Amino acid sequence: MRLPGRADVTSAIGRLAYRRRSHRIQRMAGKASAENAVKIEKGVETGTPLADAPVPEDEHAVEPFVADPQVAAFFDVDNTLIQGASIILLARGLAKHKFFTAKDIMGLAWSQAKFRISGEENADDVASGRDKALAFVEGRTVAELTALSEEVVDTSMLDRVWPGTRALVQMHLDAGQQVWLVTATPVMLARVIATRLGLSGALGTVTEEKDGVYTGRLVGDILHGPGKAHAIATLAEKEGFDLSKCYAYSDSFNDMPMLTMVGHPVAINPDSKLRKYASENGWNVKDFRTVRQAAKKAVPGVLAVGGLAGAGAAMRSKYSSRPSGA
Repeated sequence: MRLPGRADVTSAIGRLAYRRRSHRIQRMAGKASAENAVKIEKGVETGTPLADAPVPEDEHAVEPFVADPQVAAFFDVDNTLIQGASIILLARGLAKHKFFTAKDIMGLAWSQAKFRISGEENADDVASGRDKALAFVEGRTVAELTALSEEVVDTSMLDRVWPGTRALVQMHLDAGQQVWLVTATPVMLARVIATRLGLSGALGTVTEEKDGVYTGRLVGDILHGPGKAHAIATLAEKEGFDLSKCYAYSDSFNDMPMLTMVGHPVAINPDSKLRKYASENGWNVKDFRTVRQAAKKAVPGVLAVGGLAGAGAAMRSKYSSRPSGA
């Protein structure tokens, strides 16, 4: 048996320090998200016809929820509510307006692919993604980004909502319960999604703004993992929710802090680690994917990379075929 050497000890200390720092920053992110929570007032902000559309019958639907003001449902967005990664869909939309280059989007898609396949976040990828996100919002007005977010949601996201998850959302709403999105995606985008679906509100990553212009700095950090739990706990205290009665829905094992803090955790389209844990602990598991969609889910982001690479090749071919000086 090999005894741990200096390199092993140094590496272990480094990982521990990173985890402690990450948790501290996530507490800040959760606090910032809760302080900037977007609560959608009924009659003030209205959704699109999708919010009032008939909910398709679904074999996975459960018995109706009971009305209780102390009960709320918290939904992750990516692969739980919508098919795919919202940040990539947003990046594609913004690329049309010259916010991103094709290289930037491919890099983001590759990071998403590694994350989905491994189930673990890479510190360098998180930092790089954060820096790129801040670079594109710096100096942009809140009104401008909100309008672009609305365009992206309306043209690229609403048709990706899982019907089964939508049915669950509607059952909570019909019972008079609040339904909140809890996501790492920018809160400006989460607000649009929540508004379009007629939800109660959204918790997301908060970007600092001054006089209606984004400064290029985050308030806290990207909201994920323990940050989501901190945000929910703060919101629950403010709204009077009893977390032991509440529901949380996610597809990712990385959302365990959020899932384990409520009385009714539900795994939606789960990754392998979450499916295993949920099955072993008697959690409700719902998979709304077809066989074809499940195959895509196995390597989400990889397909996006392939598609982006193809698009990039087409663009290069297009420009290389132009006459000199065009």
